[in-house]
Amino acid sequence: MPRMTGGKAVVESLKQEGVEFIFGLPGVQIMHIFDALYGEPKIRLITVRHEQSVVYMADGYARVKGKPGVGLVVPGPGLQNASAALGTAYACSSPVLLIAGQVESYNLGKDRGALHEINDQLDIVRPVTKWCRRLMRVEDIPGAIQEAMRQMSTGRARPTEVEIPWDVMGAEAEVVLLPEEQYPQVKPGREDVRRAADLLASAKKPLIWAGGGVILSNASSELTELSEALGAPVATTPEGKGAISEDHPLSLGGAYYGFGAARWAAPQADVVLAIGTRLTSQMRPGTALKDPQMLIHVDADPSVIGKNFPAEVAIAADAKITLQALADEVRGKEIMKERWPAQDLRQFRGNHKNWLRRKAPVQCEIIATLRNELREDAVLVTGVTNIGYWCNLAYPVRRPRTYFTSSYFATLGYAFPTALGAKVAAPDKQVVCVAGDGGFMYACAELATAVRYGINLITVIFTDDAFGSTKSDQQINFQGRILGTELNNPDFAKLAELFGAKGLKANPEGLGSALRQALEAKQPVVIEVPIPTLIPPFQISPLQD
Repeated sequence: MPRMTGGKAVVESLKQEGVEFIFGLPGVQIMHIFDALYGEPKIRLITVRHEQSVVYMADGYARVKGKPGVGLVVPGPGLQNASAALGTAYACSSPVLLIAGQVESYNLGKDRGALHEINDQLDIVRPVTKWCRRLMRVEDIPGAIQEAMRQMSTGRARPTEVEIPWDVMGAEAEVVLLPEEQYPQVKPGREDVRRAADLLASAKKPLIWAGGGVILSNASSELTELSEALGAPVATTPEGKGAISEDHPLSLGGAYYGFGAARWAAPQADVVLAIGTRLTSQMRPGTALKDPQMLIHVDADPSVIGKNFPAEVAIAADAKITLQALADEVRGKEIMKERWPAQDLRQFRGNHKNWLRRKAPVQCEIIATLRNELREDAVLVTGVTNIGYWCNLAYPVRRPRTYFTSSYFATLGYAFPTALGAKVAAPDKQVVCVAGDGGFMYACAELATAVRYGINLITVIFTDDAFGSTKSDQQINFQGRILGTELNNPDFAKLAELFGAKGLKANPEGLGSALRQALEAKQPVVIEVPIPTLIPPFQISPLQD
């Protein structure tokens, strides 16, 4: 057995798991890991400027790559800074492993004022991780890292955390390194599949809701196969966009806060198959389930099944395996033809496009420009900003793992660093971040990271000199009493240039030309686009519209 320090055991264990990148920010309690990375050819360290960005970048990497991203922070303020990003990864079911330092083992729980001390730090991460553990011996490091990987690779993917005291990082011991393992996914019960297939085959108007779990399971082809076998249209949550190509004749596109083409289809459905989605309150009355509709709910996480709507058939299993089993079962049954006439689905999509043009003409023109200028496999990361909200409804996504949001956590400031991580995972793809002026300023220092490591991301900052949705809320619901929502901004194009990136300015009509310039550049690019403060979708009532 090789003898090594705790820091070296961390690095060697991550190598065994196939980790290629670590996103981190240095500090005294984790320097043994930094030292173990010195001269290491198989793992590249990317140093960022804020601990939130450590986890955001690991998250973006994980979503594009389909494998865990890894972050590294000091204890106390480092972990606390990272916790908001852990919450985003938790909400989005992203596999992110955070490795955190800890105070010396002899200071744990003593409240002596040790550097970066928090008592008890694990309490901070428990609500936003699937699994976490403190390690007190060097020998335990390989097993804990493998268990973290197992937790993220089975059931529902969510972040994990491992923390190691400073003195354990530097201690030496004989270590048994563990080989990377493959973890089988949970299969559905045969009888549950049969019951679900019977309901779907006999339904007059079956409808499929696809969430982010379909993409996490790499189940897009199986979803499309089942949809075609049933003749059932598919609506997606924002996190599920790309689970089926939005050019497919059975696609209803994305739905958001009760809007989308699904609002005309959902009330007609008698049987609903929801797969890889919680069916959250964001569905609102426009698309939410209601009696007497019957729900077949499939999710890798049994705790979410039936939580928001009661399920007639509950299947706690992997989306990919379950969709394939359903398709195989359905093929042996007699299916009524034209349960959803093609002209009806075209009408629903046409109704939605007309509604978009009426409610969000400026946003629709901008989003159409983005789609027209980007390749089919381009990655778009949308921030908590007006154009980002409307992308959920208006940006057509044709491939999985090419569209990312912050889900229900709605984390302001997540988009730019998350998109940087996405670009690290896919350096040869076009990767574009849609941010607002408020959100971009959370992590603008990561322009230095982008330039230092040649992360040639394109960031489009839509500026209205405000926290736009809250200012719009004041305009609509508080009789225009504007307070605390207006901003002073720098010249973002000049700011980019000061960091060594390329800065461009464009009005909405000139965005296409600016994007073409940015796509030809061999460096990070920021495009500043001024827009007025605009209403977001969630401030429009589907009951009144």
